[in-house]
Amino acid sequence: KSLTCKRSPMRPAQTPLHIATLILATALSVLSLNMFLPSLAHISEDFAADYALVNLSIAGYLIITGVLQIVMGPLSDRYGRRPVMLVCGAIFVVASIGCVLADTIWSFLGFRLLQGAGIAGQVVARATVRDMHPPNEAASKLGYISMAMALAPMLGPMLGGTLDMAFGWRASFVLYTGFGLAMLALVWTDFGETNQTRAATFGKQMREYPQLFTSRRFWGYALCVAFSVGGFFSFITGAPLVAAAWFDLSPAMLGLGIGIITGGFMVGSFITGRIAGRIGMIPMIIAGRSVAVAGPLAGLALFLAGQGHELIFFGAAICVGFGNGLTIANANAGLMSVRPNLAGSASGLSGALTAALGAALTSGTGWLVTPANAPYAVLSMILAASLLALASALYVRWVDLREPLPDMT
Repeated sequence: KSLTCKRSPMRPAQTPLHIATLILATALSVLSLNMFLPSLAHISEDFAADYALVNLSIAGYLIITGVLQIVMGPLSDRYGRRPVMLVCGAIFVVASIGCVLADTIWSFLGFRLLQGAGIAGQVVARATVRDMHPPNEAASKLGYISMAMALAPMLGPMLGGTLDMAFGWRASFVLYTGFGLAMLALVWTDFGETNQTRAATFGKQMREYPQLFTSRRFWGYALCVAFSVGGFFSFITGAPLVAAAWFDLSPAMLGLGIGIITGGFMVGSFITGRIAGRIGMIPMIIAGRSVAVAGPLAGLALFLAGQGHELIFFGAAICVGFGNGLTIANANAGLMSVRPNLAGSASGLSGALTAALGAALTSGTGWLVTPANAPYAVLSMILAASLLALASALYVRWVDLREPLPDMT
């Protein structure tokens, strides 16, 4: 599959922009978070640093990527998608090399935070799709891209763990360097400029930015995405305690159970890619949220009735994953269509909101879930997040009925 876009003098390639380029850019941004997770203990040993300090390579990375998403969106709206991808790709490569050569924990953490520039792969890819397609078709393309966000977390830690066992923890960052260089080459040859509505100055661009804050549609779509993803964070945070305290599952079975929700997301994203262009965004989102509500609601009811079982708990999670697959690509296409000239800004702001809410729900799950209430608390939090996401989608539908938008191309 390929995406058609206008020719740009900045673009050396003579072929249309391929969706594979955007999928790979998105996958790399996800891999940069989790591929080296199995190596955290070895990094701690190598630098003789506390594990909590080494863990800043994850927590700090999440914070910096949340901030960067707010900045990268407007930058790509003003200066173009291609320059932002190239600059951020170069920073990611330099940072990866720095991690390989780091001789202290502080230099490692500094370069690790610089790797956050790789988040451009997510922000810019979404905006690029919206540049070239009307909302419904953009949702279809984003569905395929979303599959990469599901597959990469499943495969990344396995690859990182294998590299650590064979060559040590620095091998993962060597591979990051290679992936970054390959992505730079791919962007240079296949990524033409798609933003044809850039503002004359960055100041003018930033003055238009508040338009998103006053858009009820944008906040409806953005909160729908944030709560949908937040339910997933609640699940993966609470599932280990449920598995250990209630069902005595082995780590391997727990991993399989957590992978199930990701599999459901991939199936839902694939269906979105196939039919979103014909069905429409809001019907797909409401259908997805309905499934995501039905799963944990049924699971919670069965647990309260004394019929709790691991298949019921993880089955509820499958519904959440599948519902998210029907939801997220469509909602992302919708929030970037509210102000097409601010598609990058909308993508970045939504991503930052999702990261912040995900962190809050992760912390809340850690505080509220105990061995005694684990399945009830986790299913309740997933249900609450799913209901709030559904309410956000219905709010957008309510706004659409009262303030119809013209057809967007």
